[in-house]
Amino acid sequence: MGMTREEMDTVVNDHFTYEANDDLEGVMSTLAEGASHEIIPGPYGALTDPERIREFYTKLYTELTGEGVTPVRRLYGDDFVVDETIWHGHIHDRGSLLSAGRSGPGDMRLLHVFDLRDGKIVKEQAWWDLGLVHRCLGCTVG
Repeated sequence: MGMTREEMDTVVNDHFTYEANDDLEGVMSTLAEGASHEIIPGPYGALTDPERIREFYTKLYTELTGEGVTPVRRLYGDDFVVDETIWHGHIHDRGSLLSAGRSGPGDMRLLHVFDLRDGKIVKEQAWWDLGLVHRCLGCTVG
């Protein structure tokens, strides 16, 4: 039997809360054994090794300081959630995750797709609107 919307919301919201608080162990606790984690576009591809996922979050926490999110919408399937938000915060870009090479306040549109099973995330894909990030930071593209 699949998870209810409320159960899926609990897992996803806990995951986001842990991310917002730079709580690496909390984030990892929401992932199933062998979970896949992927940022699109991103330099790493799909990560399935827990230590590589930890490395990603450790780097992420040095490059982004969140100040809040604006929910846009959340869609549900039998075993997945699609979550769209606008992230607000400060980007401390070191040129490795966001590739803009600049720092400053910014917004980022995020689209997450979570596959869920037995109260855990088995796959997380996040699409980052880097065009919006670059516009916020005053980067020229092209």
